[in-house]
Amino acid sequence: MRLTAQCERSDGWWVARVPEVRGLFTQVRRLDQVEAWILDAASMLDEQPTEGYTVEVVPMLSNADRKAVEEANAGRAQLRQVEAKAAKASRTAIGRLKGEGLPVRDIATLLGISRRRVSAITA
Repeated sequence: MRLTAQCERSDGWWVARVPEVRGLFTQVRRLDQVEAWILDAASMLDEQPTEGYTVEVVPMLSNADRKAVEEANAGRAQLRQVEAKAAKASRTAIGRLKGEGLPVRDIATLLGISRRRVSAITA
């Protein structure tokens, strides 16, 4: 069964309510605790093992906070793409320079990375 934990901040706590199960709610200090508490509570209420449930944690944020979180997540996704592209370009450059006979020290200097990193990539 899929459960949706709608979480609202209240007096330093997160209050999580599950609309799919009447009367199922809990409060926790941190969002990373919500899933475990909801699973335990649902399991006790329905007398079912916790493996029968999946929990989606949905923080109820203001529009401005939600937008800020979405922008931060999108920025990190873009950063991962750029890092992957840079890593591939570095591997290609190291392979070419190594093939030309350049020493690891020179390759590291040219690419602005450590000799250890060059060696790790060529290994």
